[in-house]
Amino acid sequence: MKDMASMMRQAQQMKKDMATMQAKLDELTMDGTAAGGKVTVTMSGKMLVRGVKIDTALVDADDVETLEDLIAAATNDALTKVQDYVNGEVQKITGGLGGGLLG
Repeated sequence: MKDMASMMRQAQQMKKDMATMQAKLDELTMDGTAAGGKVTVTMSGKMLVRGVKIDTALVDADDVETLEDLIAAATNDALTKVQDYVNGEVQKITGGLGGGLLG
C-alpha cells in the first residue's frame, strides 16, 4: 500500500507541474528564422504565431514565391523550437514516463 500511496502523490505532483508548465506556455515565445534572420516568426508556447518580421530587401512583387517559402521555413523553425522545448519540459516532469507529447 505504501507504493500505491507514493505513486498517487507522484501522480498528483506531476499533474500540478504540468498545470504550471501550461501556464508558462502562455508567456513563452520562441523565434524561428530563415534567410539568415531576414525573416523571423515569433510563436507562443501554445504554438500560435504572434508576429512575423520581414526585411524589406526581401519584398519583391515579382518573386512572391520565395518570400512565401521563407515565411514557411521560419514558421517551421519556430514550431520545432517550441515542440523541442515542450517535450524537454514534459520529460523533466514525467522523468521520461510519458515520452514526448509533440512531434
